[in-house]
Amino acid sequence: QVQLVESGGGLVQAGGSLRLSCAASGRTFGSFVMAMGWFRQAPGLEREFVAAISWSGGTIYYADSVQGRFTISRDNAKNTVYLQMNSLKPEDTAVYYCAAARQISVQPTYDYWGQGTQVTVSS
Repeated sequence: QVQLVESGGGLVQAGGSLRLSCAASGRTFGSFVMAMGWFRQAPGLEREFVAAISWSGGTIYYADSVQGRFTISRDNAKNTVYLQMNSLKPEDTAVYYCAAARQISVQPTYDYWGQGTQVTVSS
């Protein structure tokens, strides 16, 4: 099993920044290389892809809506993935979920999910 715990969410004004972290643990995570992704879900909407990174960091994907504003990174020594969010907009308001899978994907087909962290951007 893999456990994922997100942190770093909060309330920020439009134009501000937040850095989300996702700490991974579990014997399965340590046994297999894992791609990591960030998704978000706003009230009444479907969960949508935000960013994803391969185990090596050599492959990274971003949603068009966050390209140039968000940066995904990872520290495998710490089993942690980060999402640096700059120039935040009210439409970025959502619950942000971290996810892990054996293969990188932009679809919500990941095997493991965190509980989510709320990000609220005020106008």
